[in-house]
Amino acid sequence: MAQIFAYITHKGGAVDDTAAELAAAAQKIDAAAQVTAIVVGAGADLDAACQGAAKLFAQVWKFDNAALAYPNGEVVRKLLSQVVPAGSILLVPHDTFGMDMAPGLSIKLDAAYAADVVAIESLSGTELKVVRQEFAGMAHTHIAVDIAKGAVLTLRPGSFQPEKGAELAGTVSDKSGDAGDLGTKRRYLETVEAEMGDVDITKADVLVSVGRGIEDQDNIGVAEELAEAMGAVVSCSRPIVDAKWLEKSRQVGTSGKTVKPKVYLAMGISGSFQHLGGIKGSPFIVAVNKNPKAPIFQVADIGIVENILEFMPALTEKISG
Repeated sequence: MAQIFAYITHKGGAVDDTAAELAAAAQKIDAAAQVTAIVVGAGADLDAACQGAAKLFAQVWKFDNAALAYPNGEVVRKLLSQVVPAGSILLVPHDTFGMDMAPGLSIKLDAAYAADVVAIESLSGTELKVVRQEFAGMAHTHIAVDIAKGAVLTLRPGSFQPEKGAELAGTVSDKSGDAGDLGTKRRYLETVEAEMGDVDITKADVLVSVGRGIEDQDNIGVAEELAEAMGAVVSCSRPIVDAKWLEKSRQVGTSGKTVKPKVYLAMGISGSFQHLGGIKGSPFIVAVNKNPKAPIFQVADIGIVENILEFMPALTEKISG
């Protein structure tokens, strides 16, 4: 059986929620596998992140290097191509960084590549069967990946339910000395933080999030009335920001804010992976959409096929009454 590795993303010393999801996905491939987490960075934050990863993985490889202090796909790709053994399976979160780094890495490793995987079905010999979504989630494709030479898989955040149980006491091994020259043509300049709006959606326990189904800017008020009745905050998907109906600070997704509410109401949102990538922490998701085949129903705890412009006022009246 091929060795399985998981690339762990982290910030401020805390591992991302996707770390637990990668661990769960690895178990789907091989329940008996001793999965190795790869954590890169520099300084004290890296040490804390490695300790966090050790609670999820039996082995953690730590790479401490000034060139890895900031997320740079070219640098990380160069590192991983040097340290990941030939024939291994590498799991990477399907976020903006993973989309940048993973395809080129598969070429350098001469390994198979499958992107945006939402499920792992089975492994038989060197054939790994996985599931992807096509046409904005309207169709599922079942793919047989030949892992004879290894594979690089990017996994959609939120698709793999983390295992519940006792924390591990994994071993952290400092592999920094194994990294060769990490010089690249791409150079980090600066991080520009997005401006905070009037409301911080990342702190809200309940979000009423609207998408294209809201139809018109004047209908935003319908969502605001529902949010007020629920003690919630209004957020949105990218099309609403692109239309300038709500400010950027209200956007949930990989190009917006990452939120961890307890309850998430997706109103008229199709459920692209870019949007779902901004929802962490396994909230209770209620999806309302008049398209019964909307991808959001694949991840929702409750799915309701209805026009949100009729549903939201009715729910507001029920709550207020």
